[in-house]
Amino acid sequence: MSPLVEPGPPLEADRIARYSRQLMLPGFGETAQRRLAASRVLVLGAGGLGSAVVPALAAAGVGTIGVIDDDAVELSNLHRQLSHGVSDIGRPKVDSLADTVAEIDPGCRVLTYEMRARNTSLNLIFHGGEQWDLLVDGSDNFPTRYLANDMAVLAGIPLVWGSILRFHGQVGVSWHGHGPTYRDLFPVPPAADEALSCELGGVLPTLCGTIGSLVATEAIKLITGVGEPLIGRVLVYDALTARTREIAYEVSDETPEITDLIDYDLFCGVSSDDDLVSVSAAEVLQRVRAGAAPRLLDVREPHEAAARRIPDSTLLPLGDLRAGVMPEAGPVIVYCEMDPRARAAVRILREHGFPDVVYLVGGIQAYAAVGGDTISDREAVQ
Repeated sequence: MSPLVEPGPPLEADRIARYSRQLMLPGFGETAQRRLAASRVLVLGAGGLGSAVVPALAAAGVGTIGVIDDDAVELSNLHRQLSHGVSDIGRPKVDSLADTVAEIDPGCRVLTYEMRARNTSLNLIFHGGEQWDLLVDGSDNFPTRYLANDMAVLAGIPLVWGSILRFHGQVGVSWHGHGPTYRDLFPVPPAADEALSCELGGVLPTLCGTIGSLVATEAIKLITGVGEPLIGRVLVYDALTARTREIAYEVSDETPEITDLIDYDLFCGVSSDDDLVSVSAAEVLQRVRAGAAPRLLDVREPHEAAARRIPDSTLLPLGDLRAGVMPEAGPVIVYCEMDPRARAAVRILREHGFPDVVYLVGGIQAYAAVGGDTISDREAVQ
């Protein structure tokens, strides 16, 4: 594979000292280091993967790194997003990550984009004057993954992607014209109710560093032309067994030609609930154990609530809500088995003048998974 980036000017003395351990690598040398210095990499996400990938790229010598993310640092991030600390809680993740890079190498140019990766934002970034050599996708949802693939295809640049969930991770390279793309591997997204996020499924913290390092390595290989990139191969890592395996795939004749960006939420069957406010299962459990139990509204069916429910919650099936039966006024957290019905219930309650309603992400399944107590009618009788 030919190097992706032309080398920049000769290295200064301090740069030679900084990179001395990689300059001596077989087949690497100063020319590869100068390619890294001249490279421009855009990273989607400053969370689990992004907080591992960006510092690794900066330390390796990538000259310009763009980071796009609209989230702020939370306490629940710190067990796995090691570029953020306690003092960063409440700060934009992109700013925290930029400060981390500055501590590693002040000479690395970091461009921060505090926005969600959407069609409009990526179009703005790609057509706003900056030229990007490589796109890295460290997002945690399928709409963004397909958006990243299509943006890379339209821009004519490679995409390095990684994904993590629970104890497993995947890494791959998508490059239209040089091999298959993400759409050749996953022509159809999974059903929206089958796609777990880290918030719902959990993630082993060390997996972020493992997969993030592999993603950064693929980026370095592409930029410098060293080694064999993961084109047409997906590396799958199982942390529980410490085993890896490869899945080979090829360009498919059925993969549609990418001519423009589409509505990726619609393509993935995801409803846009940007106006809805959610609360995590861990937050609800924290309040319960602090003696400040919230008011909970269960919008499932009676037989579901009889089998398992959160103590002291009020049952009001979604069908009754749609028929006009309303709960008492006041703040309330709505939950169901996962959360689709709860989101629908929040929209109904807002339409009927309930401003202080939020939904429990992942529903009672997530609450039980983080250690929250549940009861059933059988237990109540005993």
